[in-house]
Amino acid sequence: MSEPVAQHPEENVEYRVAHLRDRLAAEELGELGVRAEVRAGAVVVSGTVPSAQCREKVLRTVGEELAGLAVHTDVVVAENVTPDHAEELP
Repeated sequence: MSEPVAQHPEENVEYRVAHLRDRLAAEELGELGVRAEVRAGAVVVSGTVPSAQCREKVLRTVGEELAGLAVHTDVVVAENVTPDHAEELP
């Protein structure tokens, strides 16, 4: 006997993206500034995080939740360095 084929595979993608959003918001990441959307048959994950370690955690979580899907990521680390000179205003 063969397994049933999903009637609407795009619903499965939407469910998996929603689960990813829940994990990003609820777990230790707490990254509500990271967005995940389905666009043109792929999942786009974008946003800004405070550190490289946080970015790695986000990317690892994305990989776990969306394994097997086409995923494009644009998650950048915020620059949190102190300026080395005064800003000159006109």
